[in-house]
Amino acid sequence: MSTYHLSRRSVLAGTAAVAAVVSLPSIQGRAAAATPAKGGYRWRNAVQGGTGFISGVLFHPSVKGLAYLRTDIGGAYRWDDRRDRWIPLTDHIGWDDWNLLGVEAMAVDPAHPDRVYLALGTYTQSWAGNGAVLRSEDRGATWQRTDLTVKLGANEDGRGCGERLLVDPRDSDTLWLGTRHDGLLKSTDRGASWQAVSFPAAPSATGQGVTLLVAAGRSVYAGWGDSDGSTGRPNLYRTSDGTTWEAVPGQPAGAAARVPVRAAYDRHTRELYVTYANAPGPNGQSDGSVHKLRVGSGKWSEVTPVKPGGTTADGSADSFGYGGVAVDARRPGTLVVSTNNRWADIDTVFRSTDGGRTWTSLKDRAVFDVSETPYLNWGGDKPKFGWWIQALALDPYDSRHVVYGTGATLYGTRDLKHWAPQIRGVEEASIRQLISPPTGTAHLLSGSGDIGVMYHERLTASPSRGMASNPVFGTATGLSLAAAKPSYVVRAGWGDHGNGAWSDDGGKTWTPFQAQPEVAKSAPGPIATNADGSVLLWSFGTGNPGYRSADNGAGWTEVTTFPKGATPVADPVDPTRFYAFDTTTGTLHASTDSGKTFTARATGLNSGDTEFQLVAAPGRSGDLWLSLKWNGLYRSTDGGATFTKVASCRASYTLGFGKAAAGAAYPAVYVVGSTETVTAVYRSDDEAKTWTRINDDRHQWGWIGACIAGDPRVYGRVYIGTNGRGVQYGEPV
Repeated sequence: MSTYHLSRRSVLAGTAAVAAVVSLPSIQGRAAAATPAKGGYRWRNAVQGGTGFISGVLFHPSVKGLAYLRTDIGGAYRWDDRRDRWIPLTDHIGWDDWNLLGVEAMAVDPAHPDRVYLALGTYTQSWAGNGAVLRSEDRGATWQRTDLTVKLGANEDGRGCGERLLVDPRDSDTLWLGTRHDGLLKSTDRGASWQAVSFPAAPSATGQGVTLLVAAGRSVYAGWGDSDGSTGRPNLYRTSDGTTWEAVPGQPAGAAARVPVRAAYDRHTRELYVTYANAPGPNGQSDGSVHKLRVGSGKWSEVTPVKPGGTTADGSADSFGYGGVAVDARRPGTLVVSTNNRWADIDTVFRSTDGGRTWTSLKDRAVFDVSETPYLNWGGDKPKFGWWIQALALDPYDSRHVVYGTGATLYGTRDLKHWAPQIRGVEEASIRQLISPPTGTAHLLSGSGDIGVMYHERLTASPSRGMASNPVFGTATGLSLAAAKPSYVVRAGWGDHGNGAWSDDGGKTWTPFQAQPEVAKSAPGPIATNADGSVLLWSFGTGNPGYRSADNGAGWTEVTTFPKGATPVADPVDPTRFYAFDTTTGTLHASTDSGKTFTARATGLNSGDTEFQLVAAPGRSGDLWLSLKWNGLYRSTDGGATFTKVASCRASYTLGFGKAAAGAAYPAVYVVGSTETVTAVYRSDDEAKTWTRINDDRHQWGWIGACIAGDPRVYGRVYIGTNGRGVQYGEPV
């Protein structure tokens, strides 16, 4: 799973690739004037169970029970064998550094078990920041950071390739880093500084660059993703002296071997195994192969388990590439490889015990237990073996312990037959909506990218009902609760069998709308229900009109005066009132006839900025709060006729309300924003006159500007939607 955003600067051979060295964690800017929370806050994930793309897994070769995991937008983790869970390592990354929450590559030092390295950078576009390398001497408990002058792309095509970062087998002080557009970098001081080195292949502004780095004995091999796979255009290089790189002779050619995806070295047989595909993946692969190289003789052999291009039982084309590869450190000639992007016949992991001469598909006898993360039943279907399988690892201390990543989880087995998610502690959802109901069993409903809506009857376990079904959504686009009838909830999103649904039991079960506007199929957007649940308003993105239903979604009528593309907001007390903010003109529109017509009220509010959030304070009619990002926070107490800027808040990105403090007459206000220069999470118990910062430098989670909600039943508890670290919830301690 993945969501969102190189002043591209080429690095010439020999030029410095280091901009700064800083200690982490750190705060951007000067200290905020807001008072820190007395006693602090305890922060935890509301458990969903994975929910995102696992792009890499790495067992430490010389420490039993030690492993690391990386994701495309949600940071890195270390496996805690004693607690049987993953420990997040990058939650300290702050708002200004949001682009560093994607992990392009990771590396460990076989000779120094406590050392670990991360290459960070989510996007390579001009609007994204440069990458950085983190290095740790205590397994990620603390970090030192080196800023790069190049960009990395952990959430771009090829993010499942790798690893692109490697400790040199000849010298633990030397590290290599492969980039997408700026060639190969080298560090001789354990990642403190980096320089570009001469490499035989020329970088491309749109290509993949170095796709993998792997040690084979005392040599280092590098995969190159920008070759067309034809004869004379090599895509695998090596160095035996750490200085001179050369193309590997005799390497495979053709479309099935265009991109080297991953590689693994069997030190017992001195054979290097390489998986290939005709595209870097995880999407877009339709051909691929597996080859091995005897590094001593230079002899290549093809050991592809099944060649793509056949047909399935129903006549569908069985097209796919190859992804992960791992060798058994204890048994010579034993290895596993994975298919990738095999939608017709479903991806699998193949295992060989004879160096690739024969293979067994582990999918054929697999038994799954997803009781710990029921959403993997995908609305009632049995769990599939997986998709986007590029992360694949084999425990060097247990030949039957295999793990592989998918677009949603990490599966593991201890007997090569029974599989279960080995994902405890990992949360990677991109959260779009949050509701904390005032009554009912669940304290939280969440709407996410890729995995729809969840009903959290407990915060410490994956929802027993999994994803909301009937219909099942991929990405949720809207979630709304009737304030005066909280058992009634509506949702909208991307689905194959309808794009909207309602619930009359607080979100436990759902019924699809009987009808929907035609535009809902191609542009489902935010939805709102009025205070008593009698009227629905549904918006469908820029340029599209809004639609109204007064019969629970059985029929819909276009609202011609609703500002196109706006997000509808219901008054929590008066069922005849709706509000909508038009970002193109900076105008607040209101309806007093249950959404039939809208008229303009306050104008001139940050015209032209497409990002904002309008929230109605609970239990009060016409009390509106408007977050306009760095343009500040505004409040209206007259239904949007006028707005006044809140002087105590310099910037506001998302705002919500929770239970009032003891003796307070107004709900607690929670905001992701800043009182001076530090973007953080704040709470106010006095209607935004003063603020208390409630997160800390260790709990920042990158970009957290999508949604925030206080709990109306528990004072001080707040839920935060992150872009890659799921739902974080905090409580005073």
